[in-house]
Amino acid sequence: MPDLVVICHSCGSRTTFDGVVGRSARCDRCGLDLRCCRTCRFHDASAYNECAEPSAERVVEKDRANFCDYYSPRQQGAAAAATAASSDAQSALDNLFRKG
Repeated sequence: MPDLVVICHSCGSRTTFDGVVGRSARCDRCGLDLRCCRTCRFHDASAYNECAEPSAERVVEKDRANFCDYYSPRQQGAAAAATAASSDAQSALDNLFRKG
């Protein structure tokens, strides 16, 4: 099985796995769960239950590890875009409250 790269939904750090991302997998940089909805390719905030996979069971805590059978790491481009958008939002917020 090929190596899987999971990009942390919080800090953007990349972690490589040999085929399977276990439920206990955590980001080496920030310590958050990696096998969660927020790193899955099916996660879609605009979809019903925030999941594009119609057969998946509802998961309430999207940033916590779960047992979803449909979990598949998000493609690198999509995760990088989400991380960049988060970074841009944080920069805008910092600029808003910056003392001038």
